[in-house]
Amino acid sequence: MRSEPGEPLPMSPIMSCVTDMQPSLELVHVLRGQGIDDPDRASAGVVAVAQQVLGEAQALLAPAAIYTVLSVHDLHHQTVTLDGGVTFEGPLVARALAGASEVALAVCTIGPALEEQVAALFAAGHTLQALALDGAGSGAVGEVSRMVGTRICDAASAHGLNVGMRASPGQEGWSIWQQRTLFGLVPGDEIGVRLTESCLMLPRKSVSFALGLGTEMSPDGVPCDFCSKRERCRWRKEGVQASPTPRICYD
Repeated sequence: MRSEPGEPLPMSPIMSCVTDMQPSLELVHVLRGQGIDDPDRASAGVVAVAQQVLGEAQALLAPAAIYTVLSVHDLHHQTVTLDGGVTFEGPLVARALAGASEVALAVCTIGPALEEQVAALFAAGHTLQALALDGAGSGAVGEVSRMVGTRICDAASAHGLNVGMRASPGQEGWSIWQQRTLFGLVPGDEIGVRLTESCLMLPRKSVSFALGLGTEMSPDGVPCDFCSKRERCRWRKEGVQASPTPRICYD
C-alpha cells in the first residue's frame, strides 16, 4: 500500500541490517582518505603506492551497516527528545535535527581485516604501503556510509520526506560520549562494531551518524560549517551538502 506524503517511514523491520554493499574503490578514494583532495597535488610516489594497494584494499572490505528510524518528539534549546524519552544534546545535533519529524540513526563499518593488515604493514616497516592502505580504508568507510545515506534518502523520498544535514557524535557540537546513547538505540555489535571506554568505535574504520527526516528538511549545510577548526582542517568540505555524503573527520 502506498503511503501518503509525509507519512512516517514504516518501522518494520525496526532495524535494517545491510551487508550487500559493494563499494568500488578508486584512486581518488585512497588519496582523499590520506587528506589529498586533488590527485594532481600528490607526488608520483604517493600515487604509485595508492594504485598498488587498491586491489588489496578492495579484497579486504567487509562492508556492513545497521540503521533504524525513530520519531522525534521534541526539540528544546539544544536538546532533542525522541519517543521513549531518549535525548541527544548539543548545538550540532540540535541544528541537524531542527524541524525533523523523524531521525535515521546508523552505524557503518568495513570490518576489521583492512586495519589488521595496516598494522601488519607498519610492524613490517612498510610505512608507505600502510599509510596508503589506511587511506583506502578511510575512503571505503566513507563510501559505505554514503551508500547507506542514499538508501535512507531514497526511502524518505518515497514517503514524501526530505533529509537534512547529517551529524555524528564526536564532531564539534555533539559530544562523543553520546555515542553510548546512539549505540543504545542501534546495536552496532550486530555488525561487529563496539565502543571502547572512551567511546571510540572498533573497528576504527566505522562511522555512526544521525540524519533528520521531515517534510520541511533540507541539506543546507555540513557539520564543517559549524566547526571552529574549519579554516585549518584538511578534511573540510566546502559548500552546500546536496546529499547525505559524509566527510569523515578524525580531528
